[in-house]
Amino acid sequence: MLTIGYIGNGKSVNRYHLPFVLQRKNIKVKTIYQRHPENESWDRIAGVNYTSDLAELLNDREIQLIAVCTRHDSHYEYAKMVLNHNKHCLVEKPFVETSKQARELFEIAKERGLIIQPYQNRRFDSDFLTVQKVIEEGKLGDLIEVEMHYDYYRPEIPESITKFEPAMSFLYGHGCHTLDQVISYFGKPDYIHYDVRQLLGSGRMNDYFDLDLYYGILKVSVKSSYFRLKERPSFAVYGKKGCFIKKTKDRQEEHLKLFYMPGNDGFGIDTLKHYGVLTYIDDEGVIHEEKVKSVKGDYGRVYDDLYEVILKGKDKTITDEQILLQMEILEKGIKDLK
Repeated sequence: MLTIGYIGNGKSVNRYHLPFVLQRKNIKVKTIYQRHPENESWDRIAGVNYTSDLAELLNDREIQLIAVCTRHDSHYEYAKMVLNHNKHCLVEKPFVETSKQARELFEIAKERGLIIQPYQNRRFDSDFLTVQKVIEEGKLGDLIEVEMHYDYYRPEIPESITKFEPAMSFLYGHGCHTLDQVISYFGKPDYIHYDVRQLLGSGRMNDYFDLDLYYGILKVSVKSSYFRLKERPSFAVYGKKGCFIKKTKDRQEEHLKLFYMPGNDGFGIDTLKHYGVLTYIDDEGVIHEEKVKSVKGDYGRVYDDLYEVILKGKDKTITDEQILLQMEILEKGIKDLK
């Protein structure tokens, strides 16, 4: 049994962590720390201890892993505290604010024989897993271009922000999803072209980014905007022999927002209308077009990996090197914004 605790008791814990962890019989949630219990807005979980005494959580010898699910600007301090109390640590995204902080935390963990990593749950998005399946079947031929889009139409958010904070940028908040997917599957790029903007002007929020990562002849583009009234396809993959278009995103978040939770029939599952379309030419020159059944996504697989690493000594899936590369890309992407 892996026994865990949480720092934070807000949306992150209750929407994106607990619904998946509570489905796992080999993981026990023992304690949740919340600084301000008077502001509690989520139903308590039966059998879980809730405390406003951080020391109670940190000094509990039974707890092996603590997840930090607080504001981004407190991640570094809390994570360091967790490691210094000899606990493994999972940190919400974005991991920390700088690659320097990330390196320090990885070094502390290594010295103490501990595991620390960010909650890169989007590696287990249905659309991303389906794209991998299609690529590996080989019908597309040699890959030429992959486009990944993560669009919104929420102009009120950037319009309400009147100063620029690097760690609050759109690139940090959402690029950490898509960049992690790219790095996890394609590795370190040969070079990157950055187009990171403040559409409302200098001194305002970063509300747009378009990064091109090059791998030989392959270009992988990661694009996001707050001003897309109509979303672009989640994925568009082009090879020498065909293409695959997946218009809709993974549906886990959609269902979680509706309080339709894991364990319910059809949670996160695409129906026929959500399937991507594969078009390709076979070896006889015949053109095919077919819908591809989506692979099931599961954010909880991050915890499955941690269970295997902590209790069975397996290698981390989300590696330190991958996260450091991601942090360096994020830093470089926003360095010229003011």
